[in-house]
Amino acid sequence: MKSGFGNTRGDSPPLNSRAKPLKRPSQARAIFTVEAIYEAFVRIWQRNGWSRLTTREVALEAGVAIGTLYDYFPSKKALLSGYIRHRLDVLLAQMDQDVIQANDLDWLARIKRLVRLTCDPDDPRQPLFNHAVSLIEHQIAEPKHHRRVYEELSQKWREAFAACGDLPTQPSAPTIEAWVIMAWGGRRYCITTQPAAEQTAAWLSEMEALVCSRLTSASRD
Repeated sequence: MKSGFGNTRGDSPPLNSRAKPLKRPSQARAIFTVEAIYEAFVRIWQRNGWSRLTTREVALEAGVAIGTLYDYFPSKKALLSGYIRHRLDVLLAQMDQDVIQANDLDWLARIKRLVRLTCDPDDPRQPLFNHAVSLIEHQIAEPKHHRRVYEELSQKWREAFAACGDLPTQPSAPTIEAWVIMAWGGRRYCITTQPAAEQTAAWLSEMEALVCSRLTSASRD
């Protein structure tokens, strides 16, 4: 899998195969089972911490056989990897639904929503995008995975701006990509430094203002 955290440069060794999910569910029953596993995984992590978490305990709490869990996740690292990929997919889907397809919004409201979805390190919908995960990220993600996340986010941002039919001037692709780096990179740094709530709120507000003011000034030029 393929987290959105960590260093994207340098020569890191390939991950052990046991740190990777074996497959992704495709049928409705399998999706339901894996989501139950993820929910149990989050509860146990938040209750006991990473060091005390075991795949057997996750299976027991999720109400599935340990063999069923191992069909998808050969280790707890693979489980974390799969979960982070799952949450990234959820984030991308939220951008589709809440930003790109939100045709009732003007461009200003749409872009503010896009920035907030990308930046907010305390979004309750992403419960394990946090400092504890960042400390072990190197165990579950390779540089190619980070690159993939960046490319996926950049694509969603391009689609979001393309959906703003009332925006007089569209930003260039390099500008959009620079904003993605700034937004996602800032979110990750907030996760690392754990600023106070008021500092995080100020940063989110400034990010919205920065992008929106650049768009407004470009429209006036």
